[in-house]
Amino acid sequence: MSQKRVVATEGAPQAIGPYSQAIVHGGLVYCSGQIPLDPATGRIVEGDIAEQTARVLENLKAVLEEAGSSLDRVLKTTVFLKDMSEFSLFNEVYGRYFHVNPPARATVEAARLPRDARVEIECIAALE
Repeated sequence: MSQKRVVATEGAPQAIGPYSQAIVHGGLVYCSGQIPLDPATGRIVEGDIAEQTARVLENLKAVLEEAGSSLDRVLKTTVFLKDMSEFSLFNEVYGRYFHVNPPARATVEAARLPRDARVEIECIAALE
C-alpha cells in the first residue's frame, strides 16, 4: 500500500489549522478546502463573489500543480457558498476554470465559512 504524501506550496495560503493543503494517495490528490486568501498577505481578497471565487480557484490550481496534477484532472469538487443567491455569479467564474469536461460537483449553502469568506471549494483530482 502506498504512503500518503503531504503537499505544501507557497503559491497558496498556508493552512490555518491542523490540516494539510492536500494529500496524495493512491493516484489521487485530496485538496483541503480553499477560501479566498491572498497567499502573499494571508488576507481575504476584497471584492464580490466573482473575485473571491477566482482567488479560491487560483489557490486550488497552485496546490494541484505542486501535487503533480492540474485543474483539468479534477474529478469532484464540493463548493460551500455563504449565500446561494450568489450562485449565478459564482457559477460564471467557476465555468471559466472548468469549461471542458467539468468535474462532478456538489454545492451547498453554509451558514458561516472560515474568516467569513463568501466561498470555499475543496476537490479531488487524479495524478494522471
